Amino acid sequence: MDQAPLIDTFGRIHDNLRISVTDRCNIRCFYCMPEEGIQFQPRAEILSFEEIARFARVAASLGVTKLRITGGEPLVRKNLPHLVELLADIPGIRDIALTTNGVLLKELARPLRDAGLGRVNVHLDTLDRERFLQITRRDDLGRVLEGIDAALALGIPMKLNAVAVKGLVEEDLAPLAEFGRERGIEVRYIEFMPLDARGIWDRSGVLTADEILAILGEKIGPLDEIPERDLRAPATEYAFRDGIGRVGFIASISKPFCGNCNRIRLTADGHLRYCLFAIDETDVKSLLRGDAPDSEIADTIRRTVMAKWAGHSINSSQFVAPPRPMYAIGG
Repeated sequence: MDQAPLIDTFGRIHDNLRISVTDRCNIRCFYCMPEEGIQFQPRAEILSFEEIARFARVAASLGVTKLRITGGEPLVRKNLPHLVELLADIPGIRDIALTTNGVLLKELARPLRDAGLGRVNVHLDTLDRERFLQITRRDDLGRVLEGIDAALALGIPMKLNAVAVKGLVEEDLAPLAEFGRERGIEVRYIEFMPLDARGIWDRSGVLTADEILAILGEKIGPLDEIPERDLRAPATEYAFRDGIGRVGFIASISKPFCGNCNRIRLTADGHLRYCLFAIDETDVKSLLRGDAPDSEIADTIRRTVMAKWAGHSINSSQFVAPPRPMYAIGG
């Protein structure tokens, strides 16, 4: 099999695969998933762990070294530690991470760590119980905090992801940063993106990275951008000048980082995407469930990467929101 790196026509090398294992979730964040009337994929259409592992093995043979398990909420997928075990056994894979809302993390942190999970990102927008209920439409803040504590107690490296919606979370920004400073956790603030199922996104609802930075500087103290960072990482990181903690900003709207993107995405129902905002996607489930050899799957991955656009054009009149919401794509 060709061992050349996964490179697109813009010279970007791809070594990071994000794997969605389900489109289901146990909370209902208003900017992601409706309360009811959701058409989830039938179980038969969702890739098995063995199919996912085979795809990841082929991707690893092409230079992919980092995997991130996403959803939906990945912890609602039964026996998820078994998938982590399968992925950890793949030659060339150096890093396996998980993005979760944390509701089920307390129970699963240990088996996931023992299976080979290396890192976890917990989605948490607020430490205020009423606002958590307003955002998620579930009263699970206590369970999330217990999950965070359980993972930290096991020594699992962690970051927090917080979606910043203007007019809603300004009061939560500093408390989250202080929470992270106290526990040695980097909080990453994510600009509100047009990936919701109900089409409610509007640019006026985007709390930008610069606005968040100003609020944190005023309420906690000055921050300095961390030099010599990995330019392929989605977050721009800052350290508090007092030496206690750091924060990150994923500024997909105000400061797109498409030029350094190194990620491809596998959806739970077996489609390969070269961008979170892609309009088109490539069916690989039919290859995995047919008699296609690994070489054909590898060729399909290469063609998908070669077709990757320069960027999502979110700040131009040419931008078109993807036909799938975030929970159906994979975070």
